[in-house]
Amino acid sequence: MNWQDYYRSKSTTAEEAVKVVKSGDRVVLGHACGEPQAIVEALVDRAPELRNVEIAHEVPMGKGLYCQPQYEKSFRHNALFSGKPSRQAIKEGRADYTSIYLHELPALFKSGRFPIDVAMVTVSPPDEKGMVSLGISVDYTLQAIKSAKTVIAEVNPHMPRTGPTSMLPVQEFDYFVEVELPLIELQPPVIGPVEKTIGENIAELIQDGDCLQLGIGAIPDAILSCLDNKKDLGIHSEMISDGVMNLVNRGVINCSRKNYYPNKIVIAFAMGTSTFYKWLDNNPMIEALPVDITNIPANVAKNDNMVAINSALSVDLLGQVAADTLPGIQFSGVGGQVDFIRGTHDAKNGRAIIALPSTAVNGTVSRIVSTLAPGQAVTTSRYDVDYVVTEYGVAHLRWKTNRQRAKALINIAAPEFRDQLRFEYEKLYAPLE
Repeated sequence: MNWQDYYRSKSTTAEEAVKVVKSGDRVVLGHACGEPQAIVEALVDRAPELRNVEIAHEVPMGKGLYCQPQYEKSFRHNALFSGKPSRQAIKEGRADYTSIYLHELPALFKSGRFPIDVAMVTVSPPDEKGMVSLGISVDYTLQAIKSAKTVIAEVNPHMPRTGPTSMLPVQEFDYFVEVELPLIELQPPVIGPVEKTIGENIAELIQDGDCLQLGIGAIPDAILSCLDNKKDLGIHSEMISDGVMNLVNRGVINCSRKNYYPNKIVIAFAMGTSTFYKWLDNNPMIEALPVDITNIPANVAKNDNMVAINSALSVDLLGQVAADTLPGIQFSGVGGQVDFIRGTHDAKNGRAIIALPSTAVNGTVSRIVSTLAPGQAVTTSRYDVDYVVTEYGVAHLRWKTNRQRAKALINIAAPEFRDQLRFEYEKLYAPLE
């Protein structure tokens, strides 16, 4: 059977495709903005006839209807990275959170210790050779497809093609559901004066020819907006968004000095606007790879001048970083933060930066704290931390004593909290002077 006949024979409606899901099954969804939309909604519509279906995925960018209380008996979400649709369900015990480094997911799927009954993903239409692209979600999605008993592909003409590793033959899939829907988008955040100042502080740490990893949000976008005077920057990152596109278009990012995947922007997934997705499509500079290539610390370390830039919710005076929890709330997940920080430690001229505003809740709470709050977990240990940056400056912590760290962190805390932080450190540990 040629690929065209196979594709036609396996094409169906969303309602028909999701009938393969049975009570007690585990369903893994494509990641982030690559999450399928029509087939997930069709699955939720089957709630009255299903019980205890586990739905697992990382960053939730879809509607997350299966997390709502009325579907508690039908679906249980296993969050590999928490987000807005899932936080309350986790807090109330209607969903679970699994602690795992992003790069470990493909191996977990492959091992059989996390069996997948059904994978639901989004792909591009097939090309003339019958190959579809995973586009903006290669990450763990590639291995989920290979490991699942059944794979349903939502075929979306807006999905870009993002390099040879993102391509799979149609024979890898069991059902195809054609849709005409905009991909899930991530709109550029508003950059305020605090984020702008943090971006300027971090730009001082970035040198011509550096290779960058950045996350998402106002601070990464602010950093990118401050790099117009840099030259020959590269990208090796678990994800990128519109800000990277803008710097490529201005000639700041060209990957010309990269020694690992030279001349390529290496990513595992992408989140951005429709304009950004069109820019990604068949862009020869883009190399989308699975996370067990992009995020393995040993591979990150192959990039000379590697700079990892990640965010935090709180940093304590010993240098412990809480990036994924607030007290009693699973706010997000570890993602690739630790993977990239550890990779930079072994890279030639590598640097790891944690960036955060000095305060929260309209300036009433310090994010630099004497100790992390009860119920707030450590994401990056004090043994891994390198630079911490706020709008008040830069604290270089690696290989520093506890006293040196505390002084440096207090100096970049908001001025109104510094005396209290000094008092609390001395009460807990030792005199600072």
